[in-house]
Amino acid sequence: MDHERPDPDELLKRIRQEEEREARAKLKIFFGASAGVGKTYAMLVEAHERRRAGVDVVVGLIESHGRRETEALIDGCRAAASNTAACASTSSTSTRR
Repeated sequence: MDHERPDPDELLKRIRQEEEREARAKLKIFFGASAGVGKTYAMLVEAHERRRAGVDVVVGLIESHGRRETEALIDGCRAAASNTAACASTSSTSTRR
């Protein structure tokens, strides 16, 4: 037979590297062409799904734009900072951090 047996140390090294890669934090960006296409809503839905799966999820900044469905999804999310960011517009836009 021409098959060489794999080096156990090399296999262990590859397994550890893969485990380290999987343990790293990941950044997922939600793109949309315009306001109101569901970026924030989709992001918050996924955040809740990941939390239920045991992933540590932290929210940085969310602008709900007064949408009740989005505001409902913000509840229960852990924020990176405890202060509330002020909104630059004069409308009734709600911004949470």
